[in-house]
Amino acid sequence: LAAAWGSGALAAWATFSGGCKLVQNTVDCTGRWLSSVPGNLRGDTEELLLDDNTIQVLGNVSLLMYHQLRRLSLTKNRLELLEPGAFLSSQGLHVLSLADNLLFTNYSLTAAALSALPDLRTLDLAGNRLTEEMVSVLVWNLSSLESLSVARNIVMRLDSSVFTNLTQLLELNLEKNYIFEIDQAFEGLQRLQKLNIAYNYLPCVVEFGLTQLRVLNVSNNVIEWFLALESDDLFELEVLDLSHNRLLFFPVLPRQSKLHTLLLKDNEMSFYQRLPNGTSLANVTVQFLLIDGNSTNVTTVSLWDEICHSNLSSLRLLDMSQNQVWYLPEGFLAQMPSLTHLKLNQNCLETFHLSEGDPLAMLTELDLSQNQLAELGAEVGAGDILPNLQLFNLSTNRLQVLPPEVFTYTRKIATVDLSHNRVDLCPQPAIAGDVENPPCVDIRGVETLTHLSLAGCGLRGLGGHPFQGTSLVYLDLSDNHQALSGNLEWLQDLALTLQVLSLRNTSLSSAAMDFSAFDILLRLDISGNSLTLFPTSLGALELRSLDLRDNSFPALPTDLVQTPLGKSLREVYLSRNPYNCCTLGWWDALQRVEGLQVSDGQEVTCSYASHTLSPRALPEPVLRSCRWQMADLALLYLVLALPTCLTLLVAFAVLFLTLKEKLLKMVKSRCGVSSSY
Repeated sequence: LAAAWGSGALAAWATFSGGCKLVQNTVDCTGRWLSSVPGNLRGDTEELLLDDNTIQVLGNVSLLMYHQLRRLSLTKNRLELLEPGAFLSSQGLHVLSLADNLLFTNYSLTAAALSALPDLRTLDLAGNRLTEEMVSVLVWNLSSLESLSVARNIVMRLDSSVFTNLTQLLELNLEKNYIFEIDQAFEGLQRLQKLNIAYNYLPCVVEFGLTQLRVLNVSNNVIEWFLALESDDLFELEVLDLSHNRLLFFPVLPRQSKLHTLLLKDNEMSFYQRLPNGTSLANVTVQFLLIDGNSTNVTTVSLWDEICHSNLSSLRLLDMSQNQVWYLPEGFLAQMPSLTHLKLNQNCLETFHLSEGDPLAMLTELDLSQNQLAELGAEVGAGDILPNLQLFNLSTNRLQVLPPEVFTYTRKIATVDLSHNRVDLCPQPAIAGDVENPPCVDIRGVETLTHLSLAGCGLRGLGGHPFQGTSLVYLDLSDNHQALSGNLEWLQDLALTLQVLSLRNTSLSSAAMDFSAFDILLRLDISGNSLTLFPTSLGALELRSLDLRDNSFPALPTDLVQTPLGKSLREVYLSRNPYNCCTLGWWDALQRVEGLQVSDGQEVTCSYASHTLSPRALPEPVLRSCRWQMADLALLYLVLALPTCLTLLVAFAVLFLTLKEKLLKMVKSRCGVSSSY
C-alpha cells in the first residue's frame, strides 16, 4: 500500500481548515482527534488522509462533497460502521485503507457500502478482528480488486468460497492470522502474483500448483513438508520463502520454474541418504495419503532421494542457514550455475570441497560460518576457484589451515572472516626445536583483499610482514592475547590503506605503542586492555571513532581537545575505566566539543574515596573537596614546607649564637687584627 499512497511532486504544506494540511490535491488530517470527516475541504481533493483519529461511523453524507476522491485512508480510527451509501458520491475511489479499526461489528452493512466502489483497486482490511466468513462477505462484490490485505485478523480456514469473485486480484496478504488449513482457496485467482501467508499455523504445503504465482511467502508457520504438484508446466515462481518453519527435508519444487530466490533459513532440514554412522537409507520410501471428500490419492515418494528433479538453473540466492545439514549431496550445487549468494551458516558441516571445475563460477558471497568445519578441501590447479567470490565467511569453525594459495585463485575476493578459528598467519616466527613451520594462512599478495577479521584466532606473536602486498582497509585482531609483540612494526605494510583497526582485548599494555604512521586511520578500538597511560601518538591522528573502554586510565590528557584527534573525533567510548573524580578537566572539555558524541556517556563513572560516582552529577561536597585538593595545591605545599623552613632557621640561629665567640676569634686570628672584647 505504501507505494499507492504516493502523492506525486512534493510542495510546501499549507495549513488548512481544521488543522489539516494541504498540498496540491492531497489533504492530510492525520492525528487531529477528528470524530467525523471534515465537510469544508476542497471539493477537488483526490487524496484524503484521516489516519489516527476517532471516527466511528462513515455516514452516507461524510464524503458527499468529494466527487474526485481517488485515495482514502482511515487507518487507526474506531470505525465500526460504513453506512451503505457512504461512497455513492465517491465511486471513483481506487485505494481504500481501513486497517486497525472495528469493522467486525457491522461487517454486513460495511460490505454494502464497499459494493458501491466499481473501480476499487487496493483495499486494506488488516487488524479488524475479521473471520473468514466476514472477509468473504466484505469482498464478495469487489471484482475490480488488485491488492487485498486481511493481515492481523482471526482467519483460521480458507476454502474456495472466500475469494471467489476476485478474478483481477494480483496481491493478497494473509499474514499474522490463525490459518491452519487451506482448501483450494486460490485456484480461482488466475492473475494472483504475490501471496503472503507468513506467521500462521500451516502444517504443510502439498500439491502446490499455482503456476501463475511469482512470490510466495509462507515463512513463520509450522510447515514440515513442501511438495509441489508433479507437472511439467512452467511455474512463474521467482521467490519462495519457507524460512522459520519445521521443514525436515529439502522442498520438492516445481520441475520447471523461474525461481531465483529460495529462503530456507531456520528449519530442521538435513539430507539423510547417508547418516553419520554409515547407515544407508537409499531405498526407503514414504506414502502420502491425500483425502479429498470421498476420493483418496496415494503418492509414493522416495524419501531419501537427494536428486533434485527441479530446474534450478536460474537460482541466484539460496539460504539454508540455521538447519541441521552435515553434508551436501554430490552434485547438489551443480544444478545451480547462476548462484551468486549461498548461505550455509549455523549448520553441522564438517567438510566443504572447492574445485577448479566447480559450477559456482558466479558465486559472489559464501557463508560457512558457525559450522564444525575442520577441513576446507580444494583442488588448486592452474584455473580459478570461485573466480567471482567477493565475501567468504568461515568464522567460528575448527579450521587450522586453508588450502595453499586459495585466495590467489579467487580473483575478486574482498572480505574474509576467519575469526574464531585456530589459525596463524604466515610467516610464522621460528620456534626452537621445530623441524618444520606450523600450519598457517597466507594472505600475502592478495591485492583485492580489503576486509579481514581474525578475532579470537589465538594468533601468536605476529612478526615479519604478514600483510605484505595487501590493501586492507578493515582489520580485526581482537581477542588475540598473544598476538602483539610490543610494537606495531608488523602492521607497517598497511599504514597507507588501513582505516579501521580493532585491537580489543589483545593484552596491549605499553603506552609506547606508536600509531603515528597510520595517517588515514578513522576508527580504532583499543578497549579491553591494561593501558594506564593514553598513547601520545594518537594525538596526531584524525580519528572519527575511538574506543577506550575496559582499560585502566585514571584520566585522559587535559589538552586532548586541542590536538588533531580531539578536533576530528565524532564518537568515543570511555566507560569502565577507574577515572579520578578530582581530575575530570578532560571530561568537561570533551562535553564542550561540538559534534562529539560520548556514546556510552551514561555508563562512565569515576572514583572518589572508594565511592563510584557519575561525572555528570558529582555531589557538591565532592566538588568542594576536589577544588580544595586541586585549586589550593600550591598553598598546601607551602603549608607543608613552612615548618621545615622555620625549623632550619631556628637551628641555624641557635648554632650561630652558640659558636659566636669561637667564630669571631677564628676570624680575628686569620685576619691579624686585634680588638678588645
